[in-house]
Amino acid sequence: MSVAVAEKLISETAGRPLVLVCEDDAVMRELVASVISTLDVAVVQAESSQHALDFLENHDVALLLTDLRMPRVDGMELLRFARARNAMTQVAMITGYATVESAVEALKSGAFDYIRKPFDNEELRCMAQRALEHYQLRRENHDLREQNRLFQESDGFIGRSQSVGKMRKLIDAASAYDCAVLITGESGCGKELIAKQIHAQSKRADKRFVAINCAAIPENIIESELFGYVKGAFTGADKNKPGLFEAADGGVLFLDEINNSSLSLQAKLLRVLQDGAFYRMGDTTPRSVDVRVLAASNRSIHDLIASGDFREDLYYRLKVIEIHIPPLHERRDDIPLLVNYFVARISARIGKQVKGVTTRVLGALMRYEWPGNVRELENLLERMIILSDGDMMDEDLLPPEISAEREHTAKALDHIPPQSLEEIEAYFIQKTLRETDGDRGLTAEILGIDKSTLWRKIKRYQLDG
Repeated sequence: MSVAVAEKLISETAGRPLVLVCEDDAVMRELVASVISTLDVAVVQAESSQHALDFLENHDVALLLTDLRMPRVDGMELLRFARARNAMTQVAMITGYATVESAVEALKSGAFDYIRKPFDNEELRCMAQRALEHYQLRRENHDLREQNRLFQESDGFIGRSQSVGKMRKLIDAASAYDCAVLITGESGCGKELIAKQIHAQSKRADKRFVAINCAAIPENIIESELFGYVKGAFTGADKNKPGLFEAADGGVLFLDEINNSSLSLQAKLLRVLQDGAFYRMGDTTPRSVDVRVLAASNRSIHDLIASGDFREDLYYRLKVIEIHIPPLHERRDDIPLLVNYFVARISARIGKQVKGVTTRVLGALMRYEWPGNVRELENLLERMIILSDGDMMDEDLLPPEISAEREHTAKALDHIPPQSLEEIEAYFIQKTLRETDGDRGLTAEILGIDKSTLWRKIKRYQLDG
């Protein structure tokens, strides 16, 4: 079967287990394929072990049915390669040279089963069915372990990119010592999540975590919310009221979007950070609290200092440790992990049996720029899960702005400085491989080429991956 025909078949049967039949005898190959085709699978035929190797390198195969004796690369080598490439792939040997020794060797090397020619069609079909059930069970167990791992990380910052690794080190350091922390990053990146993680890992974990969004409360009210007031401080103040600093005494106060606070409020915050003392509105008696302050900003504090909108002394008081969260489009290799986590969590919450997204959808999500960052991704997946009617979500559920991202990417290439086509192509292939952590299937989808073409180009340009 040609590459084009095979890729067309796989595309048309998306979601079905992929079975590869490798047999150099055309009549036998067709017979095996016809028997297996009665199952709910996609069957691809390879006329030689070399064709099978190329196919296995670029596709996730559920079941490999292969002849034992073949020229150049025999069935045993193919078995070892398939199992090394994907430990979940099941391999069954078909041969007319059946001996006890070869059967034992195949089983020791990881073969699922072994059948002799001539075989009974129903026997072959039943063996394939059992192998596919075993594959499905291993796959579900793997997915369950991955979901459990992600759920265990749910209180932390999910990701495996280099930038997330650096953030985790800073989070650990900030958790170990009782100092002020400034968390920066665009809206929707997860600044409050990091603040909560620092609190949960710190010695104040059993105390209160109090959060306030400085942009959500009017300037004339936020001071009384933070510091409280005494009776008669202003019209309507008919009793004493403690503020959030007192509510957080012994624990943590998280000041989100502190970049929106007024200069007068900043001066009062600086005093609390310096000596732990403040005044309730309308009071003349200072009050002392033991509060750890964590703050976040979605704008550059340096720019605000330059424009006179933020106190430089407060900035240095807050940034004993500064943790910057990069936007989602700068850590694209975290997107598959985030998708798995959100799909599992949202599906469980709303009671729908959705397992994940297709490779095409994941490719589209990897290409998108995510102006709303992780929050936008989470909201999008919730929408898709609500609208889905199957266990795998496909491109028809994507909004137009994400479906059209491939066109935007193509237009962006017009601005690349003049280079040879080969240099440009090699650069983008290597860049995408890095962003997908070496996932060739996802890389091919993002680049809009088939996996076999990607494999040839990697070899041609001698790329890492």
